[in-house]
Amino acid sequence: MTTPAPTPPDFEPLAPYPPVRLAVADLVVERGGRRVLDGVSLTLAPGEALLLTGPNGVGKSTLIRTLFGLVRPEAGRVLIEGEGVEDPDEVAPACHYLGHRDSLKTALSVAENLAFWQAFLGRPGLSVAAALAAVDLDDLADLPAAYLSAGQRRRLAIARLLAVRRPIWLLDEPTAALDRASEARLAGLMRRHLALGGSLLAATHLTLDLPGARALALSHQPAPDADWAEPDAESVVS
Repeated sequence: MTTPAPTPPDFEPLAPYPPVRLAVADLVVERGGRRVLDGVSLTLAPGEALLLTGPNGVGKSTLIRTLFGLVRPEAGRVLIEGEGVEDPDEVAPACHYLGHRDSLKTALSVAENLAFWQAFLGRPGLSVAAALAAVDLDDLADLPAAYLSAGQRRRLAIARLLAVRRPIWLLDEPTAALDRASEARLAGLMRRHLALGGSLLAATHLTLDLPGARALALSHQPAPDADWAEPDAESVVS
């Protein structure tokens, strides 16, 4: 049976993003003495979506972490260009990174978690209440995050993309633990982000409902991507 798409929430009005462009040239990344990425080049313009595809171990997660600054490349450059950019090498402040870990403080409530990240990261977007409503967590705002299911934790992490405005979304398997209704809701949020002039790069094994999205298929490399332990985003946020 086909799961109907959820009704989009009534969003607070947001202005379009200032136009910024991500440019990657001849990126080389090694890990444990093995070359994981070799000569990767790409651009991501305002309003564009780029989907990373390929089997496990080809370096999708490594590429996303490198773009955000969590992994140092052996060669190549990652640059941000556009309106208001003072240092082209300072990419992370323009980006959201959604990794495998949801980076929640279990002692805080759902709303308190989101309020913390909004205050810590700055540049607020939607209000906490509106961001929670957008991911269908408004009824759980006062629940401690420790009691959330895996899918609910993922939705709370996605709400952070809405509560803090950053034009570039770097998403590593963003649909992990989501049910079909939540996947459809996430696709709608992605489309809205693109319509406002944002851009996104997502590693995914699923087909996302993003008309016009480009795909970058990474070729297999000998170093398995799962061998590298992801840093805790709470200790590396920008």
